[in-house]
Amino acid sequence: MSTANEDRRGGPLAGHLVVDLSRALAGPHAGMMLADLGARVIKVENPGTGDDTRGWGPPFVGPEDDLQSTYFMSCNRNKESISLDLKSDDGKEVLRSLLERADVVIENFRPGVMDRLGFSTAAMHELNPRLVILSITGFGHDGPESQRSGYDQILQGEAGLMSLTGSGPDDPQRVGVPIADLLSGMNGAFGVLAALVDRDRTRRGQIVRTSLLASLIGVHAFQGTRTTVAGEVPQAQGNHHPSIAPYGLFACRDGSVQISVGSEKLWVSFAAAFGLDPAAAGFASNADRVRNRAAVIAAVERVFAGYGAAELLAKLNDAGIPAGKVRSLDEVYAWEQVASQGLVVDVEHPLLGKVSLPGPPLRFFASGDAAETTVTAHDAPPLLDEDGQSIREWLGMAASVAGVK
Repeated sequence: MSTANEDRRGGPLAGHLVVDLSRALAGPHAGMMLADLGARVIKVENPGTGDDTRGWGPPFVGPEDDLQSTYFMSCNRNKESISLDLKSDDGKEVLRSLLERADVVIENFRPGVMDRLGFSTAAMHELNPRLVILSITGFGHDGPESQRSGYDQILQGEAGLMSLTGSGPDDPQRVGVPIADLLSGMNGAFGVLAALVDRDRTRRGQIVRTSLLASLIGVHAFQGTRTTVAGEVPQAQGNHHPSIAPYGLFACRDGSVQISVGSEKLWVSFAAAFGLDPAAAGFASNADRVRNRAAVIAAVERVFAGYGAAELLAKLNDAGIPAGKVRSLDEVYAWEQVASQGLVVDVEHPLLGKVSLPGPPLRFFASGDAAETTVTAHDAPPLLDEDGQSIREWLGMAASVAGVK
């Protein structure tokens, strides 16, 4: 990515500079979200090895002497990379110069690490009072367990998510993506945007803190109030909703389909379409059906047994019942609807050539939907220190002693 024109892609955050000191996933995901919105994001990495995720695999792709991690590629598009040893005088000098110019800095070290490097929140705000500081930790920056290392699956267990996920109470399962990291990155980006808006009023930056623990508890939703208000302890129960029935994955003649009968009106329509009595004992209300979930599932699967999945989905659609199939990821990325939403983007990678990446989830439109203003120009995740020399030149600094690419 060129540093000569950091605003060339446009977007709502064009003109904002983000210094991304984070590694692994939560912080980098936050940085990528800001980059997708047009911010210039400079990723600071350890010399030699770079972000931990550069070594996470397989799968790796590319030439044998310079293999690239697809994990790293998932959370670092639209960024520049510079290698800095933050324990060295040179690294600290470059970082200090970046922070003086930055609007946002992202870090996800354990509490105290930035202080020991000489970049406490107070020190950073002394350098740049307008700086918004995003700090992401595993368990929170304070409290009795703040010093614990936070990794996604550990937090999925500690925050209760695994107790809700799986085929039953004795089968705790992790979510198939690192959801604690991803939610923390999303919350972090959300907090940064709020702090930037507030800065327009106060002319001063502030500290935004979130954690993997907070992000998972923040999405407990109805399962949380089920515990705190109703006094119940939810447990995993497979692919069926704990508070709505029928809602879940149901077997049919040659596979399975998912349905969501989320209102009494939909239940009446569903029952009429498949010859069920909507007012039968134990089935008349959603509360009845939840209490008698096993009987409801059995009744639905009896009528579904006469249909193939494709025929069944068509019939459900005709009846106005929300339904769908379970797609594999290759099916998802080949789906025309996904392409129509800009959810696959093509980028030119310096080693791999043209590659496709999962795209950003937001779209923007001018007033009245007159024209789409979404940023559509994207850059590939950078090679390690790919932009080190040009960033130093932009800062008016000499190349590092170790040299740059």
